[in-house]
Amino acid sequence: MEIGWIGTGIMGAPMARRLLSAGHHVRVYNRTPHKARALTADGATVTSDAAEAARGAEVVFIMAPDTPDVESIVAKIEPVLARGHMVIDMSTVAPACEREIAARLAAAGVDYLDAPVSGGEPGAVEGTLTVMVGGDEAAFARARPLFEALGKRITHMGAAGAGQTTKLANQIAVALTLEATAEALIFARKGGLDPARVLEAIGAGAAASWQLNNLGPKIIAHDYRPGFFIKLIRKDLRLVVEAATQNGLALPGFALMTSMFNAAAAMGHDLDGTQAIAAALDRIAVLK
Repeated sequence: MEIGWIGTGIMGAPMARRLLSAGHHVRVYNRTPHKARALTADGATVTSDAAEAARGAEVVFIMAPDTPDVESIVAKIEPVLARGHMVIDMSTVAPACEREIAARLAAAGVDYLDAPVSGGEPGAVEGTLTVMVGGDEAAFARARPLFEALGKRITHMGAAGAGQTTKLANQIAVALTLEATAEALIFARKGGLDPARVLEAIGAGAAASWQLNNLGPKIIAHDYRPGFFIKLIRKDLRLVVEAATQNGLALPGFALMTSMFNAAAAMGHDLDGTQAIAAALDRIAVLK
């Protein structure tokens, strides 16, 4: 297929690379050009703007940091979209934004799916992402072969915006589980145990989780290189707060995690991986 891909950061680049490996022709654009140029070795065509990436593409993918970025990209590509084309937003943004864009593009005969992902950079590289999709069911069926090049668990969640709502539920679970991982490991260390052996002991039992088994070793090694930035999960947490407020819902455990990630950012960890929450915990939790 002829594909446009807009956004080639930590997640976007390996995802675009997987579509190239599957035999698709992919035109890429990134506002930081060198990140897009890195894909030329894989066969991508680099474009100078988002509209050029989208022009003539059967499917246009978006992977951008935040809601205003997606809104801006859609506004730029909208004039070059034609009836029968499809736009798939794989960013994590506000569900209400996706509903509005989907309705607007539908009026022009363009399908729009919101399809955020979970699994971090390793999942993007290996093609094992979880993909949560909102939008028209027929459009989802048409896009499914492309999703299968990117992920292993692909679920149609409902109408436009449903994919984003599912992703925000995922982020609640991720944030709280990551805090549990960090607290368990600092507790083990302060109790005189080898955290690596604790991880081995509890990692296959009832305490097992993706966060424990994948980020636990990085926490132990003080390896805070990003697979997913703290600044981006803070954005996701903001989206959760907005959606929860709209629904008249209080989330007490989640409120604690928002403050923890904000503390980590204040300590200089915004561009570190989410596992750097453990570095903030080291400074906050120790009583003596």
